Amino acid sequence: MKPVFILFALVTLGLLSFGLYQALVAAPTEQTMGEIQRIFYYHVPSAWVAFLCFFANFGASIWYLATKNERSDAVAVAAAEVGVVFNTIVLVTGPLWAKPVWGIWWTWDARLTSTFIMWLIYISYLLLRRFSTADEQTPKLAAALAIFGFVDVPIVYMSIRWWRTQHPSPVIGGGENSGLDPHMLHALLWNFLAFAAYGVLIVWRRYQLERGRQELNKLYRSSAQGAV
Repeated sequence: MKPVFILFALVTLGLLSFGLYQALVAAPTEQTMGEIQRIFYYHVPSAWVAFLCFFANFGASIWYLATKNERSDAVAVAAAEVGVVFNTIVLVTGPLWAKPVWGIWWTWDARLTSTFIMWLIYISYLLLRRFSTADEQTPKLAAALAIFGFVDVPIVYMSIRWWRTQHPSPVIGGGENSGLDPHMLHALLWNFLAFAAYGVLIVWRRYQLERGRQELNKLYRSSAQGAV
């Protein structure tokens, strides 16, 4: 591995450790929900990083269709895989938080349902890439699915603004009664930075692996054509 990758990994480890301290020790205990509210510092940053990954997948997919550049296709698949991981964290931590607070694990409101649909869309994207028999057409088909599937991402983000949901209203930029205690906001932003760095690290490594796979496929096709 390159030294810059190792250095970035060490910085990311430091950020994750500091973020853990901020979430579990430095941030004050929420008066109504108690200690269970600390899931917030992992639930929300995971959602934000998933959005960023899916946006990267969207941009890379557009660029691939425009240029047929394999590097952009590698970015697209790497970002989608990591986005699904963070989206899964959101879907797991949400019910863990909801059960003690709402008394239920799940409800089919606009935010939860649209988030689950988003997860299904990108799982479908990955399954298409894994099992499609269209060979060279697969990246094009996947890119088209990614572009249309991205429509759900802003719907997820705006759902608690457009509709009345069981999910809490926005705590940042949500209006007059929104906002966080400064110490809570501090912990949230540190964890977002840590999770974002971790997301970049995994996407970076997955991109390298995908580029290696692409090069191997080129060699395989060249040798197959030479044998004919």
